Amino acid sequence: MTSFDPTAEYSAIRDGVAKVCAGFPGAYWRDLDARRAYPKDFVDALIREGYLAAMIPESYGGSGLNLTASAAILEEIHRQGCNAAACHAQMYTMGTVLRHGSEAQKERYLPRIADGTLRLQAFGVTEPTSGTDTLALKTTARREGDEYMINGQKIWTSRVEHSDLMVLLARTTPRDQVTSKTDGLSVFLVDLREKVGNGIEIRPIRTMINHATTEVFFDNLRIPADSLIGEEGKGFRYILSGMNSERILIAAECIGDAKWFLKTGAAYARERVVFGDPIGANQGIQFPLARAQAHMMAAEAIVYRAAAMYDAGHNPGVEANTAKMLAADASWEAAEACMQTHGGFAFAEEYDVERKFREARLYQVAPISTNLILCYIAEQVLGLPKSYGSGRG
Repeated sequence: MTSFDPTAEYSAIRDGVAKVCAGFPGAYWRDLDARRAYPKDFVDALIREGYLAAMIPESYGGSGLNLTASAAILEEIHRQGCNAAACHAQMYTMGTVLRHGSEAQKERYLPRIADGTLRLQAFGVTEPTSGTDTLALKTTARREGDEYMINGQKIWTSRVEHSDLMVLLARTTPRDQVTSKTDGLSVFLVDLREKVGNGIEIRPIRTMINHATTEVFFDNLRIPADSLIGEEGKGFRYILSGMNSERILIAAECIGDAKWFLKTGAAYARERVVFGDPIGANQGIQFPLARAQAHMMAAEAIVYRAAAMYDAGHNPGVEANTAKMLAADASWEAAEACMQTHGGFAFAEEYDVERKFREARLYQVAPISTNLILCYIAEQVLGLPKSYGSGRG
């Protein structure tokens, strides 16, 4: 019989991920949330089982899996009530090294990332004054002999305190000296282990969720010239090539969150009795959950369509962005339905609903906001005039 489940062949992987997650129940995450602590034990467990090396080729010690399998891994983590935000970047950030790095860089770093000796979780792109306008970034990297000297600032650089390496985007040629506005940016693989306090300052940002994110300041940071990934000045293209995979993987996490909310909400609706009947017998409870279920199923389909296109070698820019937007919307709708179903108990920490509710809200604005995705679809698909960066506000 034909299976219409796009990840059916990865059921054993899902089972393995679920088994790992079973060792980290809600109490584990609530404790971390209260202490604002990093889930090191959870991340270590995923590394031991090889899940964070999913997309690293077997020749470098990884699992050699495709993006669809990786999406299934991250979806399952969230479906089980855990949170992959502490480590998901290792899947897509290392892709920059894999696709554009030199053979020497791959041999030096990928096996050690695969076995957990090195952590590559930090992605230094966003800046306080540029945000999503990546081409306006101000961090500079100037070549001086066998080194580059870096100065500038990044913000919302997550997990940098728990990472050994950082993929960093910096300007190597001033904007007024390039023929194309996308030229002049370069990507570097920065070894953080000896640089924090020696050219790098990290300042944590406290947020509404337990998410290890920071500001990073570069003050005359010197790194070896062979830290450059690919060709100087072509870094913006390298970063763009990784954004589709990032958005697809984040979208898969959102699908996992939606499934957790729906399962949790439906279970409570069956069990909670008011006026002699389960509250789930009321259409006012049923309809929001059922509608959220329908929207989740539709979003799930585009997520794995985008993943399949990526694995087939296509450029699924529209599909990846659409998947991220619809999956984020589906998870937020499911979160709202679950919250309303639980009523006052949704605010009690022991149910984990309020924690997951806060976590789900992030994906309306990151890694790209819903509004910018709509702008992208309007321009790229519908042929409408560009609505940003045109001076119209």
